[in-house]
Amino acid sequence: MREDDDTELLERVRALRAAGSGPKQVARALGLRPGQAGVLLRRAAAADQAVAPGHRPVVGCWVSPGWSSGLDLSACPGWAAQDPSASEEATGAGFAQLLVARRERASRVTVTGVLVDVYCLGVKNVIEPRTMGAGSLEAHRRSYYSAFEEPSLPIGIEQAQAIVYGAVAHTRELGFEPAPGFTQAAAVLGEPAGALPQIGFGNQGMPFYLNGPRDDARTVLATLERARGAGNYHYILASGPK
Repeated sequence: MREDDDTELLERVRALRAAGSGPKQVARALGLRPGQAGVLLRRAAAADQAVAPGHRPVVGCWVSPGWSSGLDLSACPGWAAQDPSASEEATGAGFAQLLVARRERASRVTVTGVLVDVYCLGVKNVIEPRTMGAGSLEAHRRSYYSAFEEPSLPIGIEQAQAIVYGAVAHTRELGFEPAPGFTQAAAVLGEPAGALPQIGFGNQGMPFYLNGPRDDARTVLATLERARGAGNYHYILASGPK
């Protein structure tokens, strides 16, 4: 068999595998012996595993309602229009809770979640990538956003990348690094295909810190002081510096 023919056959097997076909179905569809189909399916599985998670087809991306409150979206006004509940009183104000799902194969998806503090700290928490049955994705999405009264907002992968990578770049300038596990989540999020629209982070352009229960608030404030200087950031301490 010529190399071109072999490559074409393997691609057809990969397509059948992605559709959920097993050895018998592949053998029948391509006129092969079951043993040949099994060998080709193993090769197809190895080829698919070699594809980086960030290059696999996107099944869905979502962000929490109210995520755009206080941000400058003049470079991407359509994104603001898609978030009608945005306001300073919105449940999600100051945070973007993202969920990204990419296809593993026909019946499986890989999912990761990222919580972004869009006002100050950047990537604050990461849900480690996990693979699940495609039929479980909707229930997982509902559970992931169960704290919000409004439904999660479907977005494109470019918007998800702009929120996450833009926040990381912005908060690194302030002196904050993304949370542990970010590298694994970024592998699923994928690299941008080109330049991303610029989001203006911070609340009305100003870093705004609201301490969480696990934060070292004293260190955060000292970092902001070094990066911006007195009067160039805002904060509210729910329980005082630790």
